[in-house]
Amino acid sequence: MKEEIAAKAEALKTYLEEHKVKDVVVLDLGNCSWTDCFVVGTVTSVAHLRGVAHQLWGEIKDLGLEVNNRHKTPGDDGWELIDCGDIVIHLMSAELREFYNLEKLWKATEEL
Repeated sequence: MKEEIAAKAEALKTYLEEHKVKDVVVLDLGNCSWTDCFVVGTVTSVAHLRGVAHQLWGEIKDLGLEVNNRHKTPGDDGWELIDCGDIVIHLMSAELREFYNLEKLWKATEEL
């Protein structure tokens, strides 16, 4: 992953942690053709998801990232995906994060 992208991903991680998002990780996707990394974090409720997602737009803009998919309101399903091209942000409920287990899924992909 490029240093500039890694620095922006770490800045997003710090921002999310400051806003009470739990277990935030940056996954370097290595040779993925469509993105460099995921930033994955667990929200405590749909209201928390909505609040963090709404506030996150300012941080994304400040970092000079462009958003490829803009939803006016995060869904009620407990998962918001924000595609910033080189960085894809996943804000997920604990249940969905455990079920989809993106960390394990992408680690298994690296081993193939």
